[in-house]
Amino acid sequence: MKHTCIAILATSALLLPARAEEGADKPKPDPAKVFAKMDTNADGTLSKDEFMSLPKRQKDPVKGAKKFTKLDTDANGSLTLDEYKAGFKKPKDGDKDAKSGGSSEE
Repeated sequence: MKHTCIAILATSALLLPARAEEGADKPKPDPAKVFAKMDTNADGTLSKDEFMSLPKRQKDPVKGAKKFTKLDTDANGSLTLDEYKAGFKKPKDGDKDAKSGGSSEE
């Protein structure tokens, strides 16, 4: 029994790094496709309600609302594709405010 447990633990330890690498190769979602999916009325913009429709944002609506406000750079109450894509840009070195994945995002 003792040897079986050790064998299972050793095998598990060998498989963990492989699983971590699998996630690293996962492609990022296309911001335009995500945007189009959320744009339920197909008007070319995302209202706050459309933006907040993702389960991730419903889980933490305060964080989602802050993200919407941050992305809505012209403060007109809706997001254009360009504003939305800005949330997907990778941070530059030393730019702690820029975040990638606006919608893995988030």
